[in-house]
Amino acid sequence: MNKKEFLDNLSKYLRGIPGEDEQDIISDFEEHFEMGKNEGRTEEDLSKSLGDPKALANQLKANIMVAKAEKETTAVNITRAVFASLGLGFFNLIFVLGPFIGILGILAGLFAAAVGITAGGITGLLGTIFSPLFPEYFNMIVNPAVGIFASIGAICFGILFFIGGIYLTRGFFRLFIKYIKFNARIVTGKERKNEV
Repeated sequence: MNKKEFLDNLSKYLRGIPGEDEQDIISDFEEHFEMGKNEGRTEEDLSKSLGDPKALANQLKANIMVAKAEKETTAVNITRAVFASLGLGFFNLIFVLGPFIGILGILAGLFAAAVGITAGGITGLLGTIFSPLFPEYFNMIVNPAVGIFASIGAICFGILFFIGGIYLTRGFFRLFIKYIKFNARIVTGKERKNEV
């Protein structure tokens, strides 16, 4: 494969990343080919030494997406980083996607519980307030003062639980980014090279 074929294939597989990042990568590889030619190497030899353009593009995309998620920790960026790392191999389907879905499930459950506690507190407060007006609909066994304070407590607890869930989500996302980076190093072989 000559320089043009290699760069065309690399550019094709790099689709989906920001245009300026793609241009930087293509420029770097063009420079690599020029330096290799100056050393007397052929384009075919250089492209063979770089490996498969698809595997290389998947690795570069994963690195870019992980760096973006690290810089701007949002659910969208982390999801993109996860799916970019899936391109590194079947291994990641189990060891990246599985934990990611599990963490999302736990976080969704925590947020649903927070919303449920808050909604229950609001319902209890409204029921306590309206029970004297509509006794046929609200049969209160509890003292109204206890009902009001218990409901306000539940609302406050639900809101605090929700805020705690936001901080927990940020912490999980930061840890997951580190996990994706670690996983990418293992899959691409950089971890083994560092050990040798």
